[in-house]
Amino acid sequence: MGWLIALGIVALLLVLPLGVSALYDSEGPRVSILAGPVRIPVYPAKKKDKKARPKKEKKKSDSKAKPAQQSKKETKGGSLTDFMPLVRLVLDFMGDFRRKLRVNVLEVNLVLAGSDPCDLAINYGKANAALGNLWPRLEELFVIQKRDVKIQCDFEADKTLVTARLDLTITLARVFSVGARYGYRAIKELKKILNKRKGGATT
Repeated sequence: MGWLIALGIVALLLVLPLGVSALYDSEGPRVSILAGPVRIPVYPAKKKDKKARPKKEKKKSDSKAKPAQQSKKETKGGSLTDFMPLVRLVLDFMGDFRRKLRVNVLEVNLVLAGSDPCDLAINYGKANAALGNLWPRLEELFVIQKRDVKIQCDFEADKTLVTARLDLTITLARVFSVGARYGYRAIKELKKILNKRKGGATT
């Protein structure tokens, strides 16, 4: 019975979404860690009462002089032919990993300030154009489940204000899946390099 409970806990952890939530508003930036429905604030950190620490006695300086540090040896570069497959592996991993991330919530509320209607209209157009160029790139990098973007104008406001929220999560199952796939590829590439060095091959 115990192993069934343990198996159920492992399965739950694998599908539990983990991530980070970032919020910016008039109170400044705030960051929380997400573990399923649980939200754990990490920034800004809670202020702790500073307690007076006892002063440490200064250690007497050793009479023996420390030996001079040896100069570092110059390192030589490795084979470019061996290096490029590793670069491609890292780039593929980063691209695949990004697609495994989930943007659960993406909210932006931009309030443009300005008393001149002409200037405000120009700024409004620029803001819309900037967001229009940004969305395709974001959707290429991430899977966005919910988004809410608003651009408003306030003729009485003194300065432009923005409120933003981003909830980004990934499950452990996805992390292990990507890690196992690219870990296997990395081992294969490293074995190739090791076999070349054992055989005395140079490129």
